[in-house]
Amino acid sequence: MIARTWRGWVRSEDRAAYAAYVEETGMAQYRRTPGNMAAHLLTRDLGDGRAEVVTVSLWASLDDVRAFAGDDVDAAVFYPEDDRYLVDRERTVTHYEVH
Repeated sequence: MIARTWRGWVRSEDRAAYAAYVEETGMAQYRRTPGNMAAHLLTRDLGDGRAEVVTVSLWASLDDVRAFAGDDVDAAVFYPEDDRYLVDRERTVTHYEVH
């Protein structure tokens, strides 16, 4: 099993709206892709005017990740309104083997 993680940062006041947006876009697309076993969205207020957003998805194989992300599985996938919310973001994702 493969875990795929990504992090981004939004203004604290945008946390709830961005979380809802990610649920409608990325999380929904994760869950519709064959081989996805779970998808979670984590948020936390950093106390400096920003909130951190983390996505964690579990996949049966790296080939299943590729079906979602394309050939460059290490590139983060973004959606049209991400630029509206994100003040910073990772451009790549991290993959882990789950034991």
